[in-house]
Amino acid sequence: MGKRLVAYFSASRGRVTEKLAKELASASGADIFEIKPKEPYTEADINWVNPLSRCNREKFGNKDVPVEGKVENMSEYDFIMLGFPIWYGCAPNVVNTFLKDYDLAGKKIAVFATSGGSGIGKTADKLRPYVSDTTEIVEAVRMSGSESPEELKKWADECENK
Repeated sequence: MGKRLVAYFSASRGRVTEKLAKELASASGADIFEIKPKEPYTEADINWVNPLSRCNREKFGNKDVPVEGKVENMSEYDFIMLGFPIWYGCAPNVVNTFLKDYDLAGKKIAVFATSGGSGIGKTADKLRPYVSDTTEIVEAVRMSGSESPEELKKWADECENK
């Protein structure tokens, strides 16, 4: 078993993804990194029903969203658990930018996503353009945030061993 990292983006007031990421890191013995946009999102920015909101302009304009901070020792991690809320059936653009910022060749990635109503769909497939051909995306699941520490550890262990 190699070194593990939970990298996550969370934007909503409830911070469901953040809470889940912290529980997953604790249960699975992983380090943790919050993916934060250099320009933080406001509630108005993530109001997807407003066609002029920032999240809509970014998604439909296919814009990179610069990330604040870096995982300084990314080369040390073999297994990354990547979490985010599902936006438009895929990862928010800040997550795509995060992935593009690193050489993830030879690493395994397991995706966990949260959503008020969207399923996981082809979320993992839509990440493929942002990682190396030798990066293995082993699983993508939608989680509710009510998973027990035992369930989270079991999921992490199973994904890493795929």
